[in-house]
Amino acid sequence: MKNNKLIVILGPTASGKTGLSIKLAKKFNGEVVSADSRQVYKGMDIGSGKVTKKEMAGIPHYLLDVANPKKRFSVAQYQKLALKVIKKIQKKDCVPFLVGGTGFYIQSIVDGTVIPEVKPDWNLRKKLEKLTTEQLFSKLKKIDPKRAKAIDKQNPRRLVRAIEIVLKTGKPVPPADRAPRSICFETLQIGIRKTPGELKKLIQKRLIKRLKDDAMIAEVKKLHKSGVSWKRLEEFGLEYRFVAQYIQNKISYQEMVDNVQIESEHYAKRQMTWFKRDDRIIWVKNHNDALRATKKFLL
Repeated sequence: MKNNKLIVILGPTASGKTGLSIKLAKKFNGEVVSADSRQVYKGMDIGSGKVTKKEMAGIPHYLLDVANPKKRFSVAQYQKLALKVIKKIQKKDCVPFLVGGTGFYIQSIVDGTVIPEVKPDWNLRKKLEKLTTEQLFSKLKKIDPKRAKAIDKQNPRRLVRAIEIVLKTGKPVPPADRAPRSICFETLQIGIRKTPGELKKLIQKRLIKRLKDDAMIAEVKKLHKSGVSWKRLEEFGLEYRFVAQYIQNKISYQEMVDNVQIESEHYAKRQMTWFKRDDRIIWVKNHNDALRATKKFLL
């Protein structure tokens, strides 16, 4: 049934997911649902690579700017909103395109994974926050090696949350339980394949663009002025972490640039580690391959 179909466009950071998804959505009467854990936040535009109104080319986009960066936004919250939007798009007889690089978000929709609504254990968090990032990663590696392989090991917030879920539920993250079949879709997953060399150049090109006229620095300053703490900004990782450190005079401008580049490359590797576990993904090298796969799927 066409109204139960879902197309996923995924891949590592800077691989060109946005451009491809808009091209396909225009051709196949589609609408886009973001699957990016930073684009959900208001005010985080440049650093998260959020699509602009102009780039949207008239294609409706959902799950952008739905959360306050001062507050936590969980996978469970994302799943609830995304499922609602996808069904709304299907009811209009349009094709939903789930687009992004956050593997956990995508899995929550494609597999209907049941995400535990684990309430924060503030006493546990207080203890965990005393540990270094390295110690947190080591702890997670022992209790949930699978999650440790894909997580941002430099992100203490995510490490603490992952450990908290495992300790409170006694299960790995995510648990193996599945949601009712009623929320499952007939899905095509298209992955954009790039070589490490290609990705390095694309990340570098994007970084130069983001830092032009100090746009990224201005965005981080604005977020901080609006009440987002330095600690919280650093928790978001990549550009936000290192630009925040630069503004606080913790690192030099060149260190900021170098660190963003290196960490972005490492992040791309972690994303691919996550995606490579799923043999249902059809990997493409160009738009024509993606076009053919989409056309065949929608026939």
